[in-house]
Amino acid sequence: MTRTRAVDVDYLVVGAGATGMAFADAVTDHSDARVALVDRRHGVGGHWLEAYPFVRLHQSSAFYGVPSTLLGGGRLQERGPEKGLQERASQPEICAYYARVLDRMTATGRVEFFPNTEYAGDRTFVSRVSGARFEVPPTCRVVDASYLAPSIPAEKPPPFAVEAGARVVPVNDLARLEEAPSQYVVVGAGKTATDACIFLLSRGVDPDAICWVRPRDPWMINRAVVQPDPSIFLGMVADTWLAAREAASLDDLFLRLEDAGIMLRVDRSVLPTMAKAPTLASWELEQLRTLSNVVRRGHLTGVSRGALSFADGSVSVADDAVVVHCAADGLKYPPLTPVWTPDAIILQPVRAGFPCFGAAITGYVEATRENDDEKNRLCPPSRYGNSLADWARMNVVGTRAVQTFSAEPDIRDWANRVALNPARVAVDHPASPALDDARERLARHTEPGLARMTELIRTG
Repeated sequence: MTRTRAVDVDYLVVGAGATGMAFADAVTDHSDARVALVDRRHGVGGHWLEAYPFVRLHQSSAFYGVPSTLLGGGRLQERGPEKGLQERASQPEICAYYARVLDRMTATGRVEFFPNTEYAGDRTFVSRVSGARFEVPPTCRVVDASYLAPSIPAEKPPPFAVEAGARVVPVNDLARLEEAPSQYVVVGAGKTATDACIFLLSRGVDPDAICWVRPRDPWMINRAVVQPDPSIFLGMVADTWLAAREAASLDDLFLRLEDAGIMLRVDRSVLPTMAKAPTLASWELEQLRTLSNVVRRGHLTGVSRGALSFADGSVSVADDAVVVHCAADGLKYPPLTPVWTPDAIILQPVRAGFPCFGAAITGYVEATRENDDEKNRLCPPSRYGNSLADWARMNVVGTRAVQTFSAEPDIRDWANRVALNPARVAVDHPASPALDDARERLARHTEPGLARMTELIRTG
């Protein structure tokens, strides 16, 4: 009979990916709490442990990780097409970073990590390797860091039928191919698909040898305006609210954002309907526009040798085509729930996007506030973007949340010291006319822009 070991901790964090680590880091840095981290994978870092080898963060490294430890050192790229922009960490760099963060946490004696372990409910978790069982006391708060955990192609089968003779591979396998086909078919419209296309082009694949199946065309954010420099980031936000206050519709809003250099679309003849809005660089956009064989027939339903099937018919491809599966659900859209519930603390975005900051501020508020109703008032959750209306709603809810928690002096001071906060203005940041202008425009356009964006959501 397997004995159950008691683990005396204050928090059981289920999921040691980006949000679980950010919460644990903040709550232990601002209290004497003891934390058990559990994860089904063999280490910390979540999906990054299984990510495709050529992936990089689509955002600046400074905006990712845990609040106590800057990822990448705040360095700017010194060469290449993104020279002058904040560096973006690679998959190996991210995994190494989280391993170092874990070492720092466990060295305090107040954090214990349980890898290859599954949460079984009822404050119990079980090793997937040894079968050992563990339980935490009734006073321990369970922190659900898996509510929005992404799916990735390496761990999820394709969402379409694959017949015998067809060659379908997850995006990870592109780096391990041993023989070139005459055609590649990239399936998906998000960041993973754009990364796959850029990888193939960087390896010398002819653009005409790539077929891109895009169920929906996406809006993406210009990476150059999502930078840690507050004059750049706050200027971008000010321009967003100016566009919102003048927009006649949601489509018009995004077209105005495109004119302002904020939003990008691959094909300017098509109005995108998807707004998950990862960042994209101008050099990537130029390369993606060389791909002319684009299939827009909705979601792929099946792949057979030499053919792609859709609800309205089929499209022929080469018999030896390699179909690259990039169609996993990287972002999740479960129902919104209060972050603090009687049963668990459920980690969700608190401001528009930037999940690491949302988890970190949740950890800080948990460590510094007593009442759950007050905590929920300070940190209302928001969804990720998907449709245009979803993206607008995310920004309205997230901005209102920023206004609420920024009204608390201690939270405002903490947030301005944390690099994860994209809107921070550090105490020692030098004054400049550009920053003064960004702040002035932000103050002038935010409330009218919020009001108009709320109307567009309701009528659009």
